[in-house]
Amino acid sequence: MINRLYHELSPYLLQHAENPVAWWPWGEAAFEQARKNDKPIFLSIGYATCHWCHVMAHESFEDNEVASLMNEAFVCVKVDREERPDVDGVYMTVCQMMTGHGGWPLTVVMTPDKKPFFAGTYLPKESRGGKIGMLDFVPQIQTLWRKDRKRLFKTADYVSQRLREIGSHSASQQVLQNTDLAHSFSLLTQRYDADYGGFGNRPKFPSPHNLLFLLHYWKKTSDVSALTMVTHTLQKMRLGGLFDQVGLGFHRYSTDERWFLPHFEKMLYDQAMMAWAYTEAFVATQSDFFAETAHEILQYVLRDMQHEKGGFYSAEDADSEGEEGRFYVWTYLELNELAETTPEKELLNRFGATVKGNYYEEATGEAMHTNILYIDIPLSMQEKQHWQPFREKLFQAREKRIHPLKDDKILSDWNGLMGAVLARAGQSLNEPRYIMAAKQAIDFALDTLLQSDGRLLHRWRKGHAGLQANLDDYAFLVLGLTELYQATFEPRYLAKAIELQKQQDRWFWDSQHGGYFFTPSDGEALLFREKQLHDGAIPSGNAIALYNLIRLGRLTAQPEYEQRAQDIRAVFTDEIRRYPAAYSFFMLAVNWMETGGQEVVLVGETTHPEIQNMLSTLRTTYHPQMVIHLVTQQNAPELFRLAPFVRAYTPTLRDAWAFLCRGHVCEQPVSTDEALKTLLG
Repeated sequence: MINRLYHELSPYLLQHAENPVAWWPWGEAAFEQARKNDKPIFLSIGYATCHWCHVMAHESFEDNEVASLMNEAFVCVKVDREERPDVDGVYMTVCQMMTGHGGWPLTVVMTPDKKPFFAGTYLPKESRGGKIGMLDFVPQIQTLWRKDRKRLFKTADYVSQRLREIGSHSASQQVLQNTDLAHSFSLLTQRYDADYGGFGNRPKFPSPHNLLFLLHYWKKTSDVSALTMVTHTLQKMRLGGLFDQVGLGFHRYSTDERWFLPHFEKMLYDQAMMAWAYTEAFVATQSDFFAETAHEILQYVLRDMQHEKGGFYSAEDADSEGEEGRFYVWTYLELNELAETTPEKELLNRFGATVKGNYYEEATGEAMHTNILYIDIPLSMQEKQHWQPFREKLFQAREKRIHPLKDDKILSDWNGLMGAVLARAGQSLNEPRYIMAAKQAIDFALDTLLQSDGRLLHRWRKGHAGLQANLDDYAFLVLGLTELYQATFEPRYLAKAIELQKQQDRWFWDSQHGGYFFTPSDGEALLFREKQLHDGAIPSGNAIALYNLIRLGRLTAQPEYEQRAQDIRAVFTDEIRRYPAAYSFFMLAVNWMETGGQEVVLVGETTHPEIQNMLSTLRTTYHPQMVIHLVTQQNAPELFRLAPFVRAYTPTLRDAWAFLCRGHVCEQPVSTDEALKTLLG
């Protein structure tokens, strides 16, 4: 049994291509069919590695009885949220507005002109526990559509009107400033879990953008409590079951407050954001524990998530063999058979393994008789010597299992983010291979996803690029390009960042009120043009755009970047000021604007010993709001064009100079690393 999803590229849509539900992909053909047959649209949004999406699919979409009801009552449309984040963003806003919460699978019923009158998330097959099931839900909606359509249309019109109101922003006369940074810090402090780290109760998400904000706030204020929240949280997350102790890398989130029981899927963007946080924490504290964790995350990414041409895959599933976490958990018998020495058997206890098992099913509390590996305190040096070969033995044994699905589509925005983090980690951890991997990822995106007219596409899979790019694609790729420029000082990356920023400004900027829309001006007309702002699993496009504009302004000394950054800060001030802790990365960028940051121009050849020493100092000393140029004889002509102010600095083969500026005030140049260290304080 094959439906219309069979010819799609999305791994998620292909998972549903053999459902008895007569799915349509999102598109005008589906809406025309709904109008022709006088039926509402049943919209289901999810993604390939979503556990509860699988549950709903197995229960309902693969069930002939449910499918028959759905096909009779609706025109059914499937959307991959990672391919169409614009569609997902609009209807997730609807769901949150109508129910107070959101998540995936996202279930929406709407008129053929895309106006929703019902929104929810997971619906079981049969009604239970106060939650309506599909067998009851579908006939009820069908009856209302036939007999009380005015009531549904009234709801749909009201929701659509509210959406238009939500989408409007106006610049504030006041802008976010230091008092708002302090307020954001205070709110995070109130939500902080002093026992286990992190923020809030179960389920607990890593939220590395909160940790990055706190690191920058600590650097600004010297408030040790901000640093303590970061270091404690990062340690607890690394030790818990949230971290894959055998295969490395982080799972999506923890279902409990102590980071023990994870939701097992692994997302590329989580690896990127976590590696960013651990890398910055290392530079700030010089703790080897954080450097080791950053290396482990990136080892997983480069081993399991990189396409042979350089781009990075999207995710790995939580489920295998029809069971969540099956790939990752162990019976005690399996572990004991692999533990051949006394130290290895002692490590089983150290990692929390028991004969009865420590893993209990989240919803029912039922014992699964398997173990999730975790530790309470870091391993000693002696324990590490035994653990590393034992971990490799466990890894090789696990490799023989049936692997979870790998979502192998490659997305512009997530690759831009991963490229940025690899470039940053390569500098801070002195690992040239990370910088090389960043170049491969960014070059892959430029080669396959950038069109001849200068505009981006969103997705590449199996040799095919497609889907109109959104704000995040441009913003995160600009982030990757500027970070890669800082790592390599190759002007072509800065030039491409400037070009893409111009495209972003052209197609996404709101010339009337300010800020960036998520969709381009010539994009598909949805219920409203959304401006995404709050942090989700990753920072919003507007937050990253603000950060990029500040950095481009400091790298080029072109005032239009700084002015646009000021405009973004003004237009979102009123919304953010209500609860700034929900916009941590945006506030991190505001902190840069308030602090002023530092600009360094090094002049000399890359091979000059003093240039090498100064670069090492700049990259391993914690100055998170710093931009660096290295002017060499080779890159000077192109760099002079991109950043005209550096024409004042003429490189020679013999000399090495460092020029440091803070808050638009420049120090006298220095020619030694020791003198630079003195200037940096």
